[in-house]
Amino acid sequence: MASLFAALVRGPSMAPTLRDGDALLVLRGGRAIRSGDIVVATFRTRPGLLVVKRAVREQDGGWWLRGDNEFVTDDSRAYGVADVHGRVLLRYWPRPSRLRSSTMLDT
Repeated sequence: MASLFAALVRGPSMAPTLRDGDALLVLRGGRAIRSGDIVVATFRTRPGLLVVKRAVREQDGGWWLRGDNEFVTDDSRAYGVADVHGRVLLRYWPRPSRLRSSTMLDT
């Protein structure tokens, strides 16, 4: 069963797509996660930390995640595979907009 929850962006790792303080609406359940989706997840090596990142590829029963900001590497490059809790549907504050998937190259 699908459900909605809210998440707040902290830090610069998803800039310019998302910025510190952006409030997001997240769907738990629904369609399967695809490469390029923005997701809320936890890294297996940091289970107490909820993160907002872009899904790159499925790996080891989870997902390899990257931030959109090329200068910040607090993603799967540092912490490995993550378990996804939901897919970001839209930013509702401060600049309401629907967020689209993007092709993500794993470099």
